[in-house]
Amino acid sequence: MKAELFDIFDEGMNLIGQATRAEAHAKGYWHQTFHCWLTRREGEQRFVQFQLRTATKDTNPSCYDITAAGHLSAGETVAQAVRELEEELGVAVPFEQLVPILRWQEEDEGEANGVPYIDREFSHVFGLVWDEPLAAMRLQVDEVAGLYEAELSDMIALFAGQIEAVEASGIMVQESDSGSVNVASHTTVRASQFVPRDPAYYIQVLRALQELT
Repeated sequence: MKAELFDIFDEGMNLIGQATRAEAHAKGYWHQTFHCWLTRREGEQRFVQFQLRTATKDTNPSCYDITAAGHLSAGETVAQAVRELEEELGVAVPFEQLVPILRWQEEDEGEANGVPYIDREFSHVFGLVWDEPLAAMRLQVDEVAGLYEAELSDMIALFAGQIEAVEASGIMVQESDSGSVNVASHTTVRASQFVPRDPAYYIQVLRALQELT
């Protein structure tokens, strides 16, 4: 299988070359990612959706994370990265339907499945109002173990440190004789279970989602 290539950058986001995904994470090269958060309306309520990463991910396995996200391959534009929504969730929308929220620069170090990594990312962050039920999602089983939603205002309070936990409902992927199926799931989530980021990232993004119509 051909190794995935990334464009790599210096800290000022000047292009300096290309590297494989493994090299970028081993040596801490800056690279680009695409983030898209989905929000759903139900009467006066507003929900935000977030995924559970699989246990086999090479960074932050088994953590809760952005609804859909991924790395930009070498030469790929941010607009082309909208493919992540269809690949991970089965949501096919044009890039123009997404609402730009912010660009975020972050660094993370850790170990995943015995392999140390240094993850340095320029993240292009978007929002999307998507009122379809979670049960209709087609999850990419090698990337996404589950998909959940919780009230948007509660999630803001969670990352602001005002409450300790939030109740969330969603779906988990379960293997069956006929293939992968979505199974209803309910859980309690804490901020510490999400991919570790500056809480300001989560708060800014979630507040921006409140403004989407």
